[in-house]
Order: sequence, then C-alpha cells, then structure tokens
Amino acid sequence: MTETLRNGLRVLDLFSCAGGAAMGYHRAGFDVDGVDLAPRPNYPFPQYQGDALAHLQRLLTTGDIGQYAFIHASPPCQAGCALTVGTNASRGWGRDHVQLIPELRTLLDATGLPYVIEQPNGRAPVRKDLTLCGEMFGLGVLRHRTFELGNWSTAQPAHPRHRGYVRGYRHGVYRDGPYVAAYGAGGGKATVTEMQQAMGITWTDVREELTEAIPPAYTRWIGVAFLTCRQEVCV
Repeated sequence: MTETLRNGLRVLDLFSCAGGAAMGYHRAGFDVDGVDLAPRPNYPFPQYQGDALAHLQRLLTTGDIGQYAFIHASPPCQAGCALTVGTNASRGWGRDHVQLIPELRTLLDATGLPYVIEQPNGRAPVRKDLTLCGEMFGLGVLRHRTFELGNWSTAQPAHPRHRGYVRGYRHGVYRDGPYVAAYGAGGGKATVTEMQQAMGITWTDVREELTEAIPPAYTRWIGVAFLTCRQEVCV
C-alpha cells in the first residue's frame, strides 16, 4: 500500500491496545500517539502507558491537548458488548464490568476537539452516528462497529449485503463462509494468521490483541471523512 503523505495533524488514540485504529489514521496521513493501561510493545507508534482518562485530564489541565486535532477512543466494551452481555445472561454469569463512557464523554467534550468513541454493536451508551462493517472494505471479517461522533459529522456509507456466513460453529451447527470469527478460540474460530490476513494487521501476532482490534480500513475511512469535513466546516 502506498503511504499517504503526512497532513501535519495529530490524533490522540485512547485505549489504544496494539494499534488497529492507529494504523488506519496513520494511513490517512495523521501522526498518532497512543495511550493504554497495559504495556503494548507491538504498538507501532509513540505510546504512553497509563490510565487513559487520567492522561486525558492531564492534557486538559496543562493545555497540551492543543497539540491534537482529533481524538479516537475505544474504551473497554465488555459492559455493553452484545456477545458478552448475551453470554453472561444465558449462563448465569454475573461479572460486573466498569462502564467508562459517560466520564470519557465528559472529558472529550471538555477538549472541544472532534472525536469518535468506538464500540461493538450492543448496549453501550453511545450514539450510533456511524456503523462500519468489514464487507464495506472487502475484508475477511464482518466486525460491525459503532462510532459516536463528537463535534463533527459525516454521512453513513451504504452497508452492502453480506456474502454469506461467518465460518464456525453457532448453537452446535457448523457453517462455512467467506468471513472468519476473529474473537475467542475453538469452534472453528480464526487462527492468528487468518485474523491477521482478514483484518490487514501484520505487526502483532498476539491473539488477544487481534481479537480486540478493529481493522485499520475503518479508521482510514474515518480519517479521510474527518479531513473532508474539516475542509467543509462540518458541524
């Protein structure tokens, strides 16, 4: 892939994990700084290890938030993810998960910057301003993701019809299909190599990082859409 020329703008990537989102913004021409609580040696750009909300508050307090043009946030999704909620309910599991989105949104709004909050489809308290799917980009995963857009807007792209099933077992029935299941393990789910190929992520081979990642194609699209909006002064 030919790299896009740098556009001189910087993205703050909160809850950055191994950099699926970050790589998309990089390919759209942005410089990216990540923040994650866990050490992520595979992250391909500068990264601060620490609490994302505390780091964002510190940037606000010091005024250093001004170096950024855009903020991407992918907070932990277990509290609202349809897969997690459904599985817990069906099996009687009662584990609690902290919901960070309301506090995160308050801080993001305080920055005055354009931002996105990314979550899987489910019950997370985010506006569904934008939904992206792997089929929109010809990928080997579906991986539907919802994005709340703050201080900017863009049109929802057409959602093409899926070409078939996600490969694997579901409710005891095995189905083949053109997409792999890039989550969990067993039951016909994707291997590490299959996940790398299906999502276009080559810089990490850590299964947990791959299962948490979003394909870079999503955020490359968002990055280009934001640049277009910026030129048009979208609100």
